[in-house]
Amino acid sequence: MDIRDYLREKRLQMDAALERFLPPETEYPFSLYRAMRYSVFAGGKRLRPILAIAAYEAVGGTDDKIIPYACALEMVHTYSLIHDDLPAMDDDDYRRGKPSSHRVFGEALAILTGDALLTEAFGLMTRSEFVEGVERDVVIQVINEVSGAAGVQGMVGGQVVDIESEGKEVDFATVQWIHLHKTGALIIASVRMGGWLGGAGKKEMAALTRYGEGIGLAFQIVDDILDVEGNEADLGKKVGVDQKRRKVTYPAFIGVETSRTKAIELMESGLSALEIFDHKADRLRGIARFILERRY
Repeated sequence: MDIRDYLREKRLQMDAALERFLPPETEYPFSLYRAMRYSVFAGGKRLRPILAIAAYEAVGGTDDKIIPYACALEMVHTYSLIHDDLPAMDDDDYRRGKPSSHRVFGEALAILTGDALLTEAFGLMTRSEFVEGVERDVVIQVINEVSGAAGVQGMVGGQVVDIESEGKEVDFATVQWIHLHKTGALIIASVRMGGWLGGAGKKEMAALTRYGEGIGLAFQIVDDILDVEGNEADLGKKVGVDQKRRKVTYPAFIGVETSRTKAIELMESGLSALEIFDHKADRLRGIARFILERRY
């Protein structure tokens, strides 16, 4: 199967599962559930949950027990986008080609919608019907991975340093730290989630972690390049924002072409980490190349 066909198939699978797991708009509080669904179903690649599924398959997973956990990843990711778009943060009016949550529902409800999705994600991962048949230590480890990636040593910490670095002179180590934590952490956790739930051994987990580190950083570098060279219609949001806000990015620090070379090196590093796996890891290999070549 072509990687784009695989991504499309899994995205549809995730959409169907999210439709089941999210509360319906017909329940109270109506506005909150409407706002949650608005952002979750506004589009998107579902890359993080698909990475979890692909890693799960790479280590031999064949059933659907990972699906609720993968959906939790998408809820965490969506929460982060809602909060990133707020006027107090990146102040973006559009996300995925549609008005941002705060533009539709107001800032207060957007904040609460993000809070709701984050907490709902952890509730989903601990529902009795989904932890049944999964070793207790594995469930705890997965929850620990996701909370770490979302928290002070992950997205939140990365976002704080990103905001505090705007318009300032920083060293390259700071640029790397921001990228690895703001974006890379949840991507690494996604891959590791698939490994844990699929029963990966220490050697396999180490390889998956190296893969996640490579593609996680490459993803953010490509994102930064697209903000310089991308098409607004394809991206579904304004371009040139990073330069306007004087954000700390790879292109701003080392230039677009050097950044592109660095992204290629990171992708190749991620691929080399998968050498211990057989053809079952081909989806992970395809996703790495997709990340490098993406235009949206």
